[in-house]
Amino acid sequence: MSAEGTKALGAKLSGPGRALDSLPAALGLFALSVLAGLLTVARIAAEGMGASSVAPLLITLIAGTSALVRLAARDGWPGRIATPLLFGLLLLWAWEVVVTAFQVPRVLLPAPSAIADALGRSWPTLAADFRQTFVRSVIPGYAMGCGAGFLVAIAIDRSPFLQRGLLPLGSLVSAMPIVGIAPIMVMWFGFDWQSKAAVVVVMTFFPMLVNTLAGLAAAGSMERDLMRSYAAGYLQTLARLRLPNALPFIFNALKLNSTLALIGAIVAEFFGTPIVGMGFRISTEVARMNVDVVWATIAVAALAGSASYGLIALVERGTTFWHPSFRK
Repeated sequence: MSAEGTKALGAKLSGPGRALDSLPAALGLFALSVLAGLLTVARIAAEGMGASSVAPLLITLIAGTSALVRLAARDGWPGRIATPLLFGLLLLWAWEVVVTAFQVPRVLLPAPSAIADALGRSWPTLAADFRQTFVRSVIPGYAMGCGAGFLVAIAIDRSPFLQRGLLPLGSLVSAMPIVGIAPIMVMWFGFDWQSKAAVVVVMTFFPMLVNTLAGLAAAGSMERDLMRSYAAGYLQTLARLRLPNALPFIFNALKLNSTLALIGAIVAEFFGTPIVGMGFRISTEVARMNVDVVWATIAVAALAGSASYGLIALVERGTTFWHPSFRK
């Protein structure tokens, strides 16, 4: 066979695979696999798990995974945004299949459809809990904790005395368990949001302190010598060299604290709170065996934490675009 004939035969054989590499084809394959999977789940729910249901489940799983692999290999937004979203949908589908097929009791693990139903039924209550926990407790505590950690890091960097005396105390505070701090804060500041914000301050203070100090120390000796040759003082060197160089470290602390703050506020609400709050809702509904409402509350908390993390990451991207980690 000639070289031209070999090339033509290879193009014919690889034609279907190349066609699936396009974005519409991959998205269409994933949509068809999800639709077929949902129909199979409905059949299992009505008739029970049988041998005839195994093959369709495997086929839809393989098809959905193949579509995700092709999307992940693409450059641009499909690989960065669409792939994790669709992968999450695939995991939810697998969760629904396992719970439905093996008839897992709702008390142990509710299906995603049951969680979505509880989210819709309890949305006004969950919205009030979100406002109490996230808006009134997490945001003030996060701002105060991160701000205090940043200012103390500047003071420690300036004073060797504080570096030797205050930094070990900060490490000691960070090692204190949250389940021991929360009841004390409730006794000090009461049952409302102030005690939860105080717990958030304690949890977010040390990560910001350590990361800011590491960032301030990351400036190279050549850059510092250059600033000295320009007769720059401490504040000028701090503002024009060391703080810009420390921005990636500071944003790492902000992203880490965005999840720690929400966890701290929810756990603190287990030890005393008004009859509203995400932690209060979890502890109350667990006692009532309403596990679907508990999972709905967890879903709201996870979405809030992911959204805050993503928002900070976007700000970091626009602020530290010059950093080597963002260069291609």
